Amino acid sequence: MTVKLFRLAWRNVWRNRRRSLITLAAMSLSVMLVQGSHNLSVGVYAQMIDNGVRAGSGHLSVYVGDYARSRDEKLTFHRADLQTRIAALPGVAQVAPRLYLPGMAQSSRESRGILLTGVDPEVERVVNPFLRKLGADEMLRSIDGRDAVIGEKLLRELQLKPGQKFVVTVQGRDGELASELLRVRGVVRTGMRDIDGSLVLVGRERAAKILGVPDAIHELAVILVQAQDDVTVYPQVVALLGPHPGLRVVPWETAMVNLANAIKFDYASQQVIFIIILLIVTIGMVNTVLMSVLERMREFGVMRALGATSRVLVTLVLTEALLLGVVAALFGTLLGSGLTWYLAEVGIDLRDYIAAEIEFGGVVFEPIIRADWDWVWMGKLALWVIPLSVFAALYPALKAVRIAPVEAMRQV
Repeated sequence: MTVKLFRLAWRNVWRNRRRSLITLAAMSLSVMLVQGSHNLSVGVYAQMIDNGVRAGSGHLSVYVGDYARSRDEKLTFHRADLQTRIAALPGVAQVAPRLYLPGMAQSSRESRGILLTGVDPEVERVVNPFLRKLGADEMLRSIDGRDAVIGEKLLRELQLKPGQKFVVTVQGRDGELASELLRVRGVVRTGMRDIDGSLVLVGRERAAKILGVPDAIHELAVILVQAQDDVTVYPQVVALLGPHPGLRVVPWETAMVNLANAIKFDYASQQVIFIIILLIVTIGMVNTVLMSVLERMREFGVMRALGATSRVLVTLVLTEALLLGVVAALFGTLLGSGLTWYLAEVGIDLRDYIAAEIEFGGVVFEPIIRADWDWVWMGKLALWVIPLSVFAALYPALKAVRIAPVEAMRQV
């Protein structure tokens, strides 16, 4: 009976070939668009997170106390052997120590507020995307030298040129103001006004000397090979911090709240659009199945007169919707895979429309966006289409069984 029912339902689906094809095309294209859009978002978010954690806190960050929230410059610590031990963990690509000191930069003409950032030049050059475009003659030469890499806007406001000197002043650990003469070695343009107008990179040891606490750092930024490795690396870093009371490791979502919230808000907005698309598909399915039922009222009347139960008629109509949903899910996923492949391999090049990098959530990334594969989500969406199709057929199915057999047989 079940096999015969499926055969009958399959034949009924193709009675009106044009209508069925239009419905399948609409459903398949909707699945394709939703899957492609989701995978594009996954790729863009991954790119944003990668650039953000490299220029910012890392996938994981080691701080003293609540430095991630308070940014209290007094919450420094010494690396000891932590940097080396964390870098040796499987899944860790780089560990970047950083020291952040708010202060003032002054040239012979102007002065501006800055954030003096002490870094390890060799590590930072590999990690930080802002430094990728700098030539070898523009990068910091040593960890304790007087070279400085500054933001383009700050360079312009201080009326400086590469090679010229300027003075930075910060508050030392003893509470006294400490000044240092630096020379502009390189200039970076991040595309974000706040950073371009305040960034001053120097060697980490030079910044620590200005603070008055040798080898002090505020942050160990842990860059992972893959973002998914945080599940295994996080507990291992926690274990390494055991002998260092006061130190804690936090994920990038905690250290970079603005970026995390921006991604959540953007994805929530997309989810609303996805739901609207699927709602439109459901309405289309209701219309298709309902028209099919109304056209076959006489046939249903004959079946009822011959002894067919309401359960059989409902099962038949729902099976027709089930078959439409399965076919749409298969073809939609096939088309969605093709679209994702194109977006992943070729991407969308926005350079003709956007001259500079794209800024979102406090992160800058290149205007070539690519998708990434999320097979699990694609499978879930395809599976959701099938029960959604069956649900859309409930009303037409009930419509088919409510009419009296005699009345149905009178219809032409």
